[in-house]
Amino acid sequence: MTSRLPRFHFSLLGPRHWPAWIGLGLLWLLARLPYRLLMRTGRGIGWLIARLPGSRRRIAARNLELCFPQLDGKQQATLLEQSLRDVGLMLVEFALAWMGSRKAILRVPVNIEGLEHLAAAAARGQGVLLTGAHFSHLELAGRLLVEHAGVELAGMYREHGDAAFEWAIRRARARYAATMFTKNEVRGCVRYMQAGGRIWYAPDQDMRGKDTVFVPFFGIAAATLTATHHLARLSAACVIPFFHRRLDGGGYALRLEAPLADFPSREILADTARINAMIERMAREAPSQYLWIHRRFKSRPPGEAALYD
Repeated sequence: MTSRLPRFHFSLLGPRHWPAWIGLGLLWLLARLPYRLLMRTGRGIGWLIARLPGSRRRIAARNLELCFPQLDGKQQATLLEQSLRDVGLMLVEFALAWMGSRKAILRVPVNIEGLEHLAAAAARGQGVLLTGAHFSHLELAGRLLVEHAGVELAGMYREHGDAAFEWAIRRARARYAATMFTKNEVRGCVRYMQAGGRIWYAPDQDMRGKDTVFVPFFGIAAATLTATHHLARLSAACVIPFFHRRLDGGGYALRLEAPLADFPSREILADTARINAMIERMAREAPSQYLWIHRRFKSRPPGEAALYD
């Protein structure tokens, strides 16, 4: 478990880490901006991103073509533009989530529904696997829940390749997350939830691991982690869907739904399909805010052709 603050080593100041420190410095400066100015800055960055060619643009366009075949070419192009612009907002929202002060976070408008489901689980002494998806504002949504509602929340994350960036972001998260677990710390996650803890988890990326199955996502067979089933089974935690979206008028709406009934079952495939159906509902509620720039369908069932160039 990585609850302790990471130790700093002077080797992190070496030249190969300078790009990471420059990036972190820019994030820190962005987080100092007032919320409305920060969002205007993100929209400006998003406008530039939407004008640039590149592989991520092609991936997003292909994902939208696959997942929204009912839209005509013009409608898909509009959604692609909105999605790419949202990436600019993602950059400033990560800056605010990681580097923003508690005072700055409390100034962000937010509406939270469904806290009674967390209270009910706590009354039962039951842990919670708060299950969401990779939206542009996912990190900020977690911090808003912690700071505005006083929810103690741990998280699961994938380690960053640059050691300096990893040190800085772990240190930033330690200010508001109860603890953080890497993808390899399954036992720690289970023990934490067995003791009544709450873990926030987003299982919607193609990790190409052995613990995946192919189940539908927008009607397409998608390699999906089975970890939600296994974590719930081993810990006896309830799985609570965590919906969040950015509002057009500013601020955010967070919604915790009732725990999934009869979950986990004995059927791993059926349980994993339920999780994908839940995430699809999330993506349909705010399609431009979902991270379509990931190659969600990069793994294919045996014998099926690749879906990306």
